[in-house]
Amino acid sequence: MAERNGADKLHLGFLRVVTLDAGYVGGLLVTNRIGRPLEFQCTTPVRPNRTQELLYGATLEGFLFTEVLGRTLFDRTAVKPDVLLIDQPALLAIREQLAIGVIQLPASSEGLAEAILDAAVLHDEHPGDRDWIERLRKAIPASADIREPLDRVQDALQEALRAAA
Repeated sequence: MAERNGADKLHLGFLRVVTLDAGYVGGLLVTNRIGRPLEFQCTTPVRPNRTQELLYGATLEGFLFTEVLGRTLFDRTAVKPDVLLIDQPALLAIREQLAIGVIQLPASSEGLAEAILDAAVLHDEHPGDRDWIERLRKAIPASADIREPLDRVQDALQEALRAAA
């Protein structure tokens, strides 16, 4: 019974960054184990200037995704996720800054949670995050589309920007 209560209180974070004409925009959706929203946060568009582009070079996108957008969103949320689910490789480095598990779901896979979790990627320096995959297998319904909340984040970001314009 205690495990069931723990599963019911599991908070999943879904983090995505989109690139639009206005710049880079990040969104973080925190849900319960069955995908119901508990909190949503998004950033305003961030556009690097030419000097930043030159100085950061190939590391600019990773810096923006993790340190500027991802970390800001995580710090801003009142309902902290227990684990963060992403599907963009540039976000995986956020694991170095957080004390929670980060799981990169395959970007183009379809199917149920089991198959998607089988193809998940972890940060090289945090192999212990594999325990989170097993916890998710036990807590999330087998018929769940574990990637679908990431699409909701993207749709919500685009809607928020449309409304702001």
